[in-house]
Amino acid sequence: MNEERRLEGLRTAVYATLAEESRSPSVGELAARWGRSPEETVRGLQELAVRHAIVLGAADDVIRMAHPFSAAPMGFVVSPLDGRDDRHWWGGCAWDSFGISAALGLEVLIDTACPECGRRHRVTSGPERPPEPELTVHFPLPAARWWDDVVATCSNIRMFCSPDHLAAWTSRTGRTTGRAVGAATVWALSRPWYGDRLAPDFRPHATEHNQRLLTEAGLVGDFWRLP
Repeated sequence: MNEERRLEGLRTAVYATLAEESRSPSVGELAARWGRSPEETVRGLQELAVRHAIVLGAADDVIRMAHPFSAAPMGFVVSPLDGRDDRHWWGGCAWDSFGISAALGLEVLIDTACPECGRRHRVTSGPERPPEPELTVHFPLPAARWWDDVVATCSNIRMFCSPDHLAAWTSRTGRTTGRAVGAATVWALSRPWYGDRLAPDFRPHATEHNQRLLTEAGLVGDFWRLP
């Protein structure tokens, strides 16, 4: 149990740096904060990755994602709507971008573009402010496959101007149709999914809990069945 608490301390340090400083911490920083050697810290990060608490890069010692935050560009830039706060975050996908707002409890401006027409979208959203209803989010893969390659999965959960633009894009590119979900539905899902991610007593949600959240959002059927 003591080791579990220490791992939670490492996870908390990762999230605190991403949330407060808009960047991924180095292994050296984490080792100093965690009170372990760099080698032990890398092993701790790898254990967190096995638990899907974070995502590591190809070298297995660099933080690539800590949902909903990304350490590299992925098509979404999230900024506080309050112009006095100069932080900026990379959202891993449309869902994660709403999740950053939910996790931080901030109204935000999400910058992205429609993959079909290239139109720039500056989406205003917040914990109590849903996005424009016509915006459409594309989930290309069923839930059971999200973690096969989670970076690729997130990279392809994009936001389209409308269902028509998504249909035109899938026809033009030959991509998998997947499922189209209204942005307001994804926003509503992000609040319970990510809203407690930065809480001091956060514990990873059980699969049953997350499945219930999907069901409550109206996302039901085999496509949305978690593994």
